[in-house]
Amino acid sequence: MSEATLPDLYPATEPYRHGFLPEKDGHAVYFEECGQPSGVPVVFLHGGPGSGCGPRHRQLFHPTHVRAVLFDQRGCGRSQAKHPLQANTTADLIDDMERLREHLQIDRWLVVGGSWGGGLALAYASAHPGRCTGAVIRGVFLSRPADLHWFFEDAQQCMPDAWAALTRHLQVNGSTVMAQLFQRVSHGHDEEALTAALAWQAWENALTNRRFQDLPLTQPSVSEATTLLAKYRLQSHYLQHHCFFPKEGLLSTLGSLHAMPMTLLHGRLDWICRPESAWAVHQQLPHSQLRLIDNTGHNPFEAPMTAALVKEINALVELLRTQG
Repeated sequence: MSEATLPDLYPATEPYRHGFLPEKDGHAVYFEECGQPSGVPVVFLHGGPGSGCGPRHRQLFHPTHVRAVLFDQRGCGRSQAKHPLQANTTADLIDDMERLREHLQIDRWLVVGGSWGGGLALAYASAHPGRCTGAVIRGVFLSRPADLHWFFEDAQQCMPDAWAALTRHLQVNGSTVMAQLFQRVSHGHDEEALTAALAWQAWENALTNRRFQDLPLTQPSVSEATTLLAKYRLQSHYLQHHCFFPKEGLLSTLGSLHAMPMTLLHGRLDWICRPESAWAVHQQLPHSQLRLIDNTGHNPFEAPMTAALVKEINALVELLRTQG
């Protein structure tokens, strides 16, 4: 089934409000609200790091039961900054979420995030458990050394042809791929940085979609190249610092969440973030509901995952509605 015909998404919708938070640290953070202003408040956290929110993300939320808040993290999407990597850490993003919550006069909200957004959701909830009514987390990324090693080396076991193309585009030995991508995207000259970003994107897409065609790297337009480089430079910034999580790891911070309603969704065929990541969170929070979804990977808009996301978000929303 194509993404265009997913039956479980709600109809396309436009925000009823959008704008920017007051500038802080040189960053103006874009946000939007859609759905029902009197509905259950839900905040959505996009992945990456470095991606951004899109129109399809709004369609995950019930249009009359949910007040959905979406925002582009610092340096991402429609948010604005002259120096996007400065004052850009996980702590800064958590602070932005609190500023946004207060700006919108929301007391508590349900937190929904996927991939890197799932890790950020856990970090935010751990820092501010009293401001969260619950969490739905998909395909969580924990940024442990083993998670980076998987994506930048061990995942070649799943897609050896795509890995061979990646190393060929970079003209490097496989064991140095991660270091070379970080170096070239962040510090290479324009052509070198763009080639590295395109190769990184092709590898990521192959693992996400579990499909690969060995085609030449397509040269993007000037605006597309600018967006692509911004995404992978920010991603390099975060990954080189293990997403600014504590030295002991994100899992060590979850003790305050032992009573928070939480559902963990993870595709059994996720080759970006291994299902073991959700399992590890569940071991720390055994009260959480763990759903390993068959026949789906990392893409939230594969039919089985979309159905599970909408169902589990609605389940927590209904629980909160009945609680008043």
